[in-house]
Amino acid sequence: MTARRVLDGHTAVVTGASRGIGRAIAQRLAAEGAMVVVTGRTLVADSGPYAGSLTETVQIIEEQGGSVVAVAADLSDPEADRSAILRAAESAFGTTVDIVVNNAAAARHFDLQFDSMSAQTFREALEVNVWAGWDLAMQAIPGMVAKGAGWILNISSRGAAPKFGPPYQMHPLVAGQCLYGGTKAMLDRLTTGAAMELYERHIAVNALAPEGAVATDNARSTAEVDPATSEPLETMAEAALALCSGDPSVLTGRIAYSLSLLVEIQREVCDLTGTHSVTGWQPDEIDPARLFAGYLK
Repeated sequence: MTARRVLDGHTAVVTGASRGIGRAIAQRLAAEGAMVVVTGRTLVADSGPYAGSLTETVQIIEEQGGSVVAVAADLSDPEADRSAILRAAESAFGTTVDIVVNNAAAARHFDLQFDSMSAQTFREALEVNVWAGWDLAMQAIPGMVAKGAGWILNISSRGAAPKFGPPYQMHPLVAGQCLYGGTKAMLDRLTTGAAMELYERHIAVNALAPEGAVATDNARSTAEVDPATSEPLETMAEAALALCSGDPSVLTGRIAYSLSLLVEIQREVCDLTGTHSVTGWQPDEIDPARLFAGYLK
């Protein structure tokens, strides 16, 4: 008899799932039995500016025995009907969505600092990083209530933390962070507010950021992230799974950081198929120096 997986019977939407963190989270949720809708702008390979596509994500998950469907969507479009993503889930799987992972993010502009920002870039960042996820979550809440519980996970960033000074020191990954970090700070604040307002409806709302950089292909090519000082996709995916399956009356309202959360709850870190432990990244193997104390600590 096959053991019941933690997300059997659950349906998830993961945005920005063409590649990187979004794809990894979708894989990990599917490995635990969730029926997953993956969405993003790039449906097929070589049709976007970066490597990776929804079609490739679907192929990976299906090869691992998961249930998945792709829905191409441009979350930067303020006129987009985001409820169509949820309807696609119901059509494909015959049930409402009870897990929403808001991972999609607007393009980073490391060349644009505070005094060179354009209104268009500003509005696109707010649309994708803040409103699109809020809108999608709102659309999903009635289905979560009908199922008796729900989980909303907003993927954030350490870039949301205040910059303390003077003096200040510039860094290649700090330039252009004013807008990106500002939208992520808003995401963190609305996470705790939504957690409070949805608590009695048994809906968990959390934010999750990587402790440091995650060495995805995109991060290495656009931000020159050093794999030696970054964390693997598996730690973010495992932390996301924990926040998408925990008791909504307990594990909610958290502005969490991947490695710190895994250490706190002593969570075994598995590979993206959920079948093997990841050597070197178990809670008792994580270097305490990597852990982020939080905004004001």
